[in-house]
Amino acid sequence: MRLFQRGQRSLFGEILDWMLTPLLLLVPVSIGVTWLVAQGIATRPFDRALEYNAQALAKLVRLQQGQVQLNLPQPASEILRADDTDHVYYQVLTEDGALLAGDAELPHPPDDEAFDNPGTVTLRDASVHGASVRIASIAVPLDMPERKPTLVRVQVAETREKQQVLAAEIIKGVLLPQFAILPLAILLIWLALVRGIKPLSELEDRIRERRPDDLSPLDDSAVPVEVAPLVASVNGLLTKLKGSIATQKRFLADAAHQLKTPLAGLRMQAELAQREGASADDLKLSLKQIGRSSIRATHTVNQLLALARAEAGASALARQPCDLARLTIEVVREAVPRAIEKRVDLGYDGSQPGTPSVALLGNPTLLKELVRNLVDNAIAYTPSSAQQPGVVTARVLADARAQTLVLQVEDSGPGISPGESELIFEPFYRVLGSEVDGSGLGLPIVREIAGQHNATVSHEPAHPGRQPSGTRFTVRFAAWPQA
Repeated sequence: MRLFQRGQRSLFGEILDWMLTPLLLLVPVSIGVTWLVAQGIATRPFDRALEYNAQALAKLVRLQQGQVQLNLPQPASEILRADDTDHVYYQVLTEDGALLAGDAELPHPPDDEAFDNPGTVTLRDASVHGASVRIASIAVPLDMPERKPTLVRVQVAETREKQQVLAAEIIKGVLLPQFAILPLAILLIWLALVRGIKPLSELEDRIRERRPDDLSPLDDSAVPVEVAPLVASVNGLLTKLKGSIATQKRFLADAAHQLKTPLAGLRMQAELAQREGASADDLKLSLKQIGRSSIRATHTVNQLLALARAEAGASALARQPCDLARLTIEVVREAVPRAIEKRVDLGYDGSQPGTPSVALLGNPTLLKELVRNLVDNAIAYTPSSAQQPGVVTARVLADARAQTLVLQVEDSGPGISPGESELIFEPFYRVLGSEVDGSGLGLPIVREIAGQHNATVSHEPAHPGRQPSGTRFTVRFAAWPQA
């Protein structure tokens, strides 16, 4: 039962419903209980009066000259008939049920209790001429000379008008104050709820008054204990949001800085191409530089988009069973033209696609982006010549015992110094002394996508003890197989 219907759930309304609904449901229960109690209270004094009248009338039954007679004086008869509201009946019956005196229309007692328990008054309900009556009955033993004792039944009955009036008065006296108190109770509950949720309204006002750039934690000392966990959660969210905004600002600043260089080169080369007296060779050189700068700017923009897509991958992109070996082979095939251009020996070595051991649950677009960045980095940073070609190998390995799926990309490049082990995963960081064109976003994208797939990224020398030592990047997917 909902007293207040509303489109959106309200804490105030919910509490009010749960408090007022039982209260209002108890009203009919209270009326019923009060009616039963009032009937019992009103019945007792009338029952005692009937018992007294029956016992008094039984004392007037006498045995005279072998005959049972009722000596009812005139005052006693007038007392029995003196009530104007209720009608009083009496009856004296012999043991065989014959009427000795009184009203014949009064119903006889049931056969099973007609003369049981002599001297004890029994009470029962009946009706006379369609009116409800209460009957008090008592068996009177009489000693007969030279014969066994005989029993007579004395019954006194009274209609129940006064009893019903008394019960109604009791009910009105008990329930009317309740109906007067009920609205007051509802009002007090309403005021108590308004006072109880006032701290929430004050918290709402404090939040509304905040500046858009104010991400400082909320003060939880002025809120109730029940609301403190909510405030703590909001403070945690504000802290995360503050860090996210700071990261975005830093990212945008770095992105603007990275895009500034190729765009400035484009502008400078365009101005050089437009200068007076420029020869055809100078124009070709400027166009070549413009092409390189545009390629670098395009690569940086693509990497930025890939990083943004990776950061949103957990919630925005659906997951499905993926064949990591097949995805890796596709990336290697796509990178073959670039490897041939740099004279790099690019190949795949590992588990074959189509086997259950190389399957995992993930997003194929992001996983291909992860493998592509590792392969592109390996090709870019691996020195190669016709006399001494560089080697880049991608492999997918399944470890059934450890229940892991491993992706490795290793190269024969100069390796990574210990001081740069963590720096290479920072956005826009590039290895010092390297002349390779890049945006410094490849490895951050790899780490972000790996995190979205509950995987870890590590690197180590591919050939320890040799110069150059090369580098091996390992992406380890946990809980294999997930598909």
